[in-house]
Amino acid sequence: MDAAQVAAYFRGKNILITGATGFLGKVLLEKILRIQPDVTRLFLLVRATDDESARQRVQTEVTGREIFQVLREKHGKGFEDFIEEKVCPLAGDVMYEDFGLDTAKLKEVSKVVDIIVNGAATTNFYERYDVSFDTNVLGAKQICALANKCTKLKMLLHVSTAYVCGEQEGLILEKPFMMGDTLREGTHLDIESELNLIKHTQMELKANCATDKAERKTMKELGLKRARHFGWPNTYVFTKAMGEMLLGHLRGDLPVVVIRPSIITSILKEPLPGWMEGVRTIDSVFLGYAKQALKFFLVDPNTIMDVILHLVNVGLCGVFSGRYNELSGKYRLAMHLIELYAPYTLFKGRFDDMNLEKLRKAMEQNSDGGEYYFDFDPKKINWDDYFYMVHFPGYRPNAALKEMYMISRFVTQHQGTLRQKKSSGTFLKVATKHPRKPCLESTSSVS
Repeated sequence: MDAAQVAAYFRGKNILITGATGFLGKVLLEKILRIQPDVTRLFLLVRATDDESARQRVQTEVTGREIFQVLREKHGKGFEDFIEEKVCPLAGDVMYEDFGLDTAKLKEVSKVVDIIVNGAATTNFYERYDVSFDTNVLGAKQICALANKCTKLKMLLHVSTAYVCGEQEGLILEKPFMMGDTLREGTHLDIESELNLIKHTQMELKANCATDKAERKTMKELGLKRARHFGWPNTYVFTKAMGEMLLGHLRGDLPVVVIRPSIITSILKEPLPGWMEGVRTIDSVFLGYAKQALKFFLVDPNTIMDVILHLVNVGLCGVFSGRYNELSGKYRLAMHLIELYAPYTLFKGRFDDMNLEKLRKAMEQNSDGGEYYFDFDPKKINWDDYFYMVHFPGYRPNAALKEMYMISRFVTQHQGTLRQKKSSGTFLKVATKHPRKPCLESTSSVS
């Protein structure tokens, strides 16, 4: 298997993508259109009232974004016609049966779709339980049901998260969840009972005429409580684990690939180095430092932080509160972030990546020089260069992230000198240039 074979596989294919307006969806869509313009059709499921509204959302929130500038330059004046020919927005939602598609659309999609990529998810660690359950759990159920109606389906690719494992230590094997599995001994998970609990709580809130604010608070706390009861650290990974359970239980003979990425960050190389949208995952902590809202952050200096830059490449190849009241706002922010990110900054597990390594070796052994398009080997990455020269400068378009960009710009301007020094020297240089900015390095000495 080489890069040319991977690209060729998508020629003539019809692909259904959920979550296309999200960060990963945009990157995936752009990549497919760029490496295989002869793909037949890309159906994008978009939350909208009708197909015209869905088309406008895609135009504004997806193809109109800067990540498509390489494609736009390649096709010139024909870009819009190219998108119109290849991209078909569908108004719908993964939480509904048949995604809420009308009979005609459902028939069209089920007759032609070769590949389904399920990237739809709510990734907020502290999301309302009902919202997270609808998308991450019921969404997986509806994806599976629709996939079984697709007569030509060759692959269902489901994007999960590496942290469905919870807070385990040691080697974490890549094994599927079975219905009822939990991470806490002596407990048994019944997904139907969880759905009934959500409905019962909603009825109680309505009967008590709860305010919107009270409802949000109650549903968020319920999700966190249920997650921790069964051994998961937050609502996000708990509901993603339940989604995997349903997918495994309902898949039947469907060809399914589940990928479990870790912390997803910005683009390394192509098409736009450093590109990302908004404040993502660990960037909340970086931004807290940059804005001086955080003066410290609890981490284990021996922890290897699992971040992933090549998820789309992997996917394409795979197809083939009371005690805080007296604290200041800054400390409340710090405590909130520490609570959310502690399972990851203090993570003691090591992920078994044998399946990924086999895929990488298959690509490497048959490489024809096209590996640039599908490279996903983290050992080839210079991580200092990536964060200082690519990731942090990618903050520049966002005014709220300007402080971090200013720090990284200094590092970029002095990269010739800084590359010759250890990381502690790098931070000393940055701290000297920006004496009022906090340092991101935890070290016992500076040399």
